[in-house]
Amino acid sequence: MGGSMARVKLDELDKVIKNRYAAVIVAAKRARRINAERVAKLELMPENDEIDIDPRKVTTRAIEELIDGKIKIGR
Repeated sequence: MGGSMARVKLDELDKVIKNRYAAVIVAAKRARRINAERVAKLELMPENDEIDIDPRKVTTRAIEELIDGKIKIGR
């Protein structure tokens, strides 16, 4: 079942950006930023406090943001 979801994502991604290689680069850069934000939150968090962190993988979140048009793509 995991393969079919990946296929759907790629089909959706192709609608947003025609070059898959460029899409991978854009998503990877966004994933790195998401991860850096997550690490910064964890470093600032006191040991006894809880913090709200998105449980999705950073790469999944980045690809979803790209598909949803939340990431501007420089041409």
